[in-house]
Amino acid sequence: MRLASILMRLPHTLLVTSLALAAAALPVESSSVELLVLTPDNFNETTSHGVWFIEYFSPYCRHCQKFAPTWTELAEENQKSENPGIRLAQVNCAVHGDLCRENGVDGYPQMNVYKYGKYMETFNQVRDPAIIRKFLSEHAEPPLASAAPAVPTTTAAIQPAQTHVSYDTILPPVSDRLLNPTGTVLSLNEKTFFDTISHGHVFVKFFAPWCGHCKKLAPSWTELARHMKDKLTIAEVNCEDHGALCRTQDVSGYPMLFYYSGNKKDSKTEYTGSRKLEQLKAFAEKLIGPPVQELKPEDLDRVINEHPVVYLLLHPASDAKALEMVVENSKILFGSPPIYVSSSPRLFQHFSLDSSRPYLLALKDNDSGVPVTIYEFHWSTAADDKEILRHWLLSNRLPISMELDSDTFQEVMNAPNKPLVVIAATSEANLPEIIERLKDVAKRWRANKGATNVVFTWMNSDKWTKWLKSMYGISGDGVVVADHARLVYYDSDQYGGKIQLSPASISSALYGAITGTMPYKHSENVIERFARYVNQKLMSLEQLIAHHPWRFVFAVVSILALVVLFIKRLVWDETMDDYYRGRGGDKLTRKSARLD
Repeated sequence: MRLASILMRLPHTLLVTSLALAAAALPVESSSVELLVLTPDNFNETTSHGVWFIEYFSPYCRHCQKFAPTWTELAEENQKSENPGIRLAQVNCAVHGDLCRENGVDGYPQMNVYKYGKYMETFNQVRDPAIIRKFLSEHAEPPLASAAPAVPTTTAAIQPAQTHVSYDTILPPVSDRLLNPTGTVLSLNEKTFFDTISHGHVFVKFFAPWCGHCKKLAPSWTELARHMKDKLTIAEVNCEDHGALCRTQDVSGYPMLFYYSGNKKDSKTEYTGSRKLEQLKAFAEKLIGPPVQELKPEDLDRVINEHPVVYLLLHPASDAKALEMVVENSKILFGSPPIYVSSSPRLFQHFSLDSSRPYLLALKDNDSGVPVTIYEFHWSTAADDKEILRHWLLSNRLPISMELDSDTFQEVMNAPNKPLVVIAATSEANLPEIIERLKDVAKRWRANKGATNVVFTWMNSDKWTKWLKSMYGISGDGVVVADHARLVYYDSDQYGGKIQLSPASISSALYGAITGTMPYKHSENVIERFARYVNQKLMSLEQLIAHHPWRFVFAVVSILALVVLFIKRLVWDETMDDYYRGRGGDKLTRKSARLD
């Protein structure tokens, strides 16, 4: 009420002017038409396809408000053009300031050109429509008669023959940047590391000179760099000399291998596979291969027989949304398992699926008849869809049954989805029989729709006698269910007996482990568990100091201040206690101790 009375007493012209200025300071919409506004979630993926002209703006910026009608006019023309060769989009820097800073934005409005995800140029001329149109035409790609629209649509009203997805327009182009031209290992430090990984396609080894495993890996790493000449950057960081850099990358042991894709959101992924040269080469080759491949119906059986696990995306010919989503999230797989795509009605019919909807199938153990599991696209929120799809891709990437040895141990036991692992150990002479029986148990588990986060493995107990005994107490033949993420295992089923290599016994043990209704045993002894606990706490403290040094200093100073205060209080109380105590040792009151 007081504010209202003050406003009523203001002169009319002053009141009108004040309201006008206040309105000008309010946030405004970027345009009055349907414009594409990018966010950190879709910026990299969107700009990686074709040529883009991006306006970075702030709704509070007077120049942006003044330029808004011009941008709207240009955007309308661009959207109406069937094949403009360059697309327009915006980024709201008031909402996504970090994204703007990452792209070097130091004023508003700023307009940058990107070609297949790579920054090309900033527009620094007069913001006149005619000048901008000329600038756009200079950077636009030559028109293609069969080019697909850059912004995909899920509308299927047009005839499939006219809207068939062109896989060439969906898949990201091969980088034109020369990688590893000398075929040697690139040594990185604090000055060169971040610039190198920002370009992507970098495989980095973090090591220490005194580490025995690092010394053993060094010749293979050198050979890998030679093998990947002109294909993939192979690099290394000496953590003895550059400890601070290694801590920023969360290096917790040596050697650790990371692949950097260059994607700002999913830039780094740890490689946990075998350190043998052939496995490293196979992994590196997958990194430079296409993320997905088109599958023809007549090649289905051949592809299934060549790979223990295959992902197959079936999608309507007119719908590229599921395809783009799978391509975007396929990077976390590094080509294993391979992903194939098709819109063939024959394949929809083969798997008895509705051809009007997209499906992602997991086909395992050379079985082309029945998928192990099917991912259905529900299109809730974009963030939820991506997380659910990524979890599905990681959870189903391993075969149902496989051998567990030094080459596959890391891939299985340290898989991101933390599976339960059934381990059937037996002598080499009995392996063929045990393998067949274990595969039968795995198929029955799958047929009964058991949890997919389970891997059935076999081991040669003659070769791994000591390890099996120390980890799981197995001497000779035996079956356990291992939860390696927690370093625990189960060797009994819900009937109370030792796990047998039979569908009933193993299923009972698995259900008990999944539901937590069975007691477990530790894979480590008490001393090892205590040492691991202490080590984890020390590593956590080290990471806290590295990431929040000032917070740590404040905590230490606060603790020291409390200690000093406590000691001072204790000494002060004892001193005053003596002061108020008489010569005979009797405590006097303050009043009796006064001289007056």
